[in-house]
Amino acid sequence: MRTPLALAAAILAVGALLSFVLPEYHLRLMNLSVISAIAVIGLNFAFGYAGLISLGHAAFVGMGAYGVAILTTRYGWSPWLAMPMAIAATAVLAAVIGFPLLRLKGHYLALATLGLNVSFYIVASNWISLTGGTNGIARIPELHIAGQALPGERQFLWLGLVVLAVAAMVASILHASRYGRAMIAVRDDETAARMTGVDTTVVKISAFVLSAIYAAIAGCLFACHTRFVAPEDFTYAHSITYLAMLIVGGESSIVGAIFGSVLLTFLPEWLRFLGSAYLVFFGVLVLAILVFLPTGIVGLGRLARRPPRRPAAPAPVRVPEVGS
Repeated sequence: MRTPLALAAAILAVGALLSFVLPEYHLRLMNLSVISAIAVIGLNFAFGYAGLISLGHAAFVGMGAYGVAILTTRYGWSPWLAMPMAIAATAVLAAVIGFPLLRLKGHYLALATLGLNVSFYIVASNWISLTGGTNGIARIPELHIAGQALPGERQFLWLGLVVLAVAAMVASILHASRYGRAMIAVRDDETAARMTGVDTTVVKISAFVLSAIYAAIAGCLFACHTRFVAPEDFTYAHSITYLAMLIVGGESSIVGAIFGSVLLTFLPEWLRFLGSAYLVFFGVLVLAILVFLPTGIVGLGRLARRPPRRPAAPAPVRVPEVGS
């Protein structure tokens, strides 16, 4: 999309159209794909722009979800007050965790973030007095707008689309800004970026925190949508799924993050007839995209827009002069 406003308008228009044609069950899947898209756009800051391999993204989604669940069910807060508090707390935790964590690089960073996700799962499963343990937290209050509860999947989808449109617009603005260019410079060559005056530590930590903020927003919406959270909703397998959504859709692309989220949310439903063989198909799909479409689904659009190459003009034939 050429402008952030055009991107936001396209999301709202396409989503609103689908909300009137999809059946109830597919509306629920669409809500889950919108929530995942917000989280994956956040992951794009860390992985797609700054080049930070994070396998703990689901932990930040869980922090946002559990923050809303605990504040609303145990302390009686309104979800609208609990959500900004949960997002702010997640951002602070991401900054505290990211400062020592982001000194690592490559597969060491990937393993450290994977450990973060496993640690979150263990804490959520065993801190029974706060999180309910493996039984989770149920009866999270539903959202109300103008005194009226959101009555169904369609109305919640409209709210999710607005949040997604704003999140995508902000991400697009940041990508085009000096800060976005600094993230990409750090990803491409951290040493060269540091030599040109970029504070690479600040850039990486801020990208990590931005990623966590988007994840927490997704977690808040997830908690209010399902009205139940449990540790199984935020395992490291979900982090790998978020990463797969970004890779399949196209890393460093907001549109690709949305496409990948929708595709991999609906794919199990479309391939239900395969049973457990779906996982084999999923692995082959990701592998094929990595090999043949390293820029993801959005790479197909770029290839289609690329003008065809003109055949090279034949070299002139030199005719020898008579008598030479």
